[in-house]
Amino acid sequence: MRKIREILRLAWGCGQTRQAIAASCGIGKTTVTDTLYRASAASLSWPLPPGLDDERLETLLYPVHPRAVTSRRAPPDWTSLHNELLSHKHLTLMLLWQEYKEREPTGYQYSQFCDLYRHWRGKLDLSMRQEHRAGEKMFVDYCGQTLPIVDPDTGEIREAQVFVAVMGASNYTYAEATWTQSLADWTGSHVRTFAYFDAAPHCLVPDNLLSGVTRTCRYEPSINATYQELASHYGTAVIPARVRKPRDKPKVEAGVQFVQRVILAGLRHHTFFSLAEANVAIRERLELLNNRPFRKLPGTRRSRFDELDRPAMLPLPELPYEYAQWRIARVHIDYHFEVEGHFYSVPYRLVREQVEVRYTATVVECFHKGNRVASHPRSFVKGKHTTNPDHMPPAHREYADCTPGRLITWAQKTGPATTAVVESILSRRVFPEHGVRSCMGILALGKKFSSERLEAACERAIFIKGISYTSIKSILTNNLDQKPLPKQQELFTVTHDNIRGTDYYG
Repeated sequence: MRKIREILRLAWGCGQTRQAIAASCGIGKTTVTDTLYRASAASLSWPLPPGLDDERLETLLYPVHPRAVTSRRAPPDWTSLHNELLSHKHLTLMLLWQEYKEREPTGYQYSQFCDLYRHWRGKLDLSMRQEHRAGEKMFVDYCGQTLPIVDPDTGEIREAQVFVAVMGASNYTYAEATWTQSLADWTGSHVRTFAYFDAAPHCLVPDNLLSGVTRTCRYEPSINATYQELASHYGTAVIPARVRKPRDKPKVEAGVQFVQRVILAGLRHHTFFSLAEANVAIRERLELLNNRPFRKLPGTRRSRFDELDRPAMLPLPELPYEYAQWRIARVHIDYHFEVEGHFYSVPYRLVREQVEVRYTATVVECFHKGNRVASHPRSFVKGKHTTNPDHMPPAHREYADCTPGRLITWAQKTGPATTAVVESILSRRVFPEHGVRSCMGILALGKKFSSERLEAACERAIFIKGISYTSIKSILTNNLDQKPLPKQQELFTVTHDNIRGTDYYG
């Protein structure tokens, strides 16, 4: 502001020099000289005439040049132009100005057109100052304020978290209460947000919440694998805000304030006894917020969403995202990895390798270098194993096939004596599985000595009551299977003075 009145007072009322006036008013001597010259030319003297205010005084000394008077032009429809910029990704002010000049040949030149538009845009609310393309970004965060939920049985009060999502161009808002900010609640809130919008944005802008970002970085933040999978399912991208930079996500910052002031403050006198009851009340207040008219823009959040965001957003996939967790696991020496106490197999060649595991409520999948190598139904039985026989080495697969029933079937191919030996060994054990190894050893002797010799050895083992792997192997090694079996009577016919005959007991 020009200090005209003070310059005239010091010069004409106090008799100060130009240098002293310049020092007192903090201006240059040439400015003092020019002001005094203009005042003299306007026939002014000190004291100034009463009723002469600063605005009138400035007009007398600095009249507007006739050529500087702006011709009366109809101003462009800035609201319509602003909406067009939001609706079309590649539209520029230059193209809008060219179209404007075609309609108004005597209209504003480009620089003045841009200045007037920016001046108009600066009068909007702070939440609308940043330009956001239609359907491009959805900002997500949690309220700092929580919502108390009372347990109807114990009276205990538990604080629920409030999730907020805001679309960039329209300010269309979604909010809901969840028990935690955990990964399951975080992804579930996104799925329900997309269902509420009936569309998905092109970009997600979250805060650096651990459920969304596992490692913060200004240039290359690491996105949580589950959150990244959710984004891929809906065809969107995740662009986290910088750490401690709320201006990166002003939409959701303002949205959180609106939710706290319009929804949570409006529910302060309500007592909720369940999360579902609280979300019903939040949804009612949310409709009021989205249907409330703007103060400086035409329409409401909902109308602008239908007009700007929805047409430009991505369609939803056929099925909603199913929550899945990811983890890194090391394959054990028995070619199994562990998920929450249960063990699942992978191909045996991956022993000691590091793999990525994706698991839902129904399925467990294993990936190695981006390729899926195993898939199993989810089991919640701790300490047990789920094994695919195709994942086993040949030797292990052969041993696993050796069930008692299958061993007897194999023995029948050799002969009745071999079958009797196997059945005898299995029946003598409390658990038949305990005799599997012994039976496998006996059947393996048939490969070494031939099936005919094994059958003969088993006949001799039954005869001498030496039914065991060691006994049958000894018979074959000493070629006893090739000698005829003695008659049972001859075996017990022994003559001696101290041995009573059979007639003695008659």
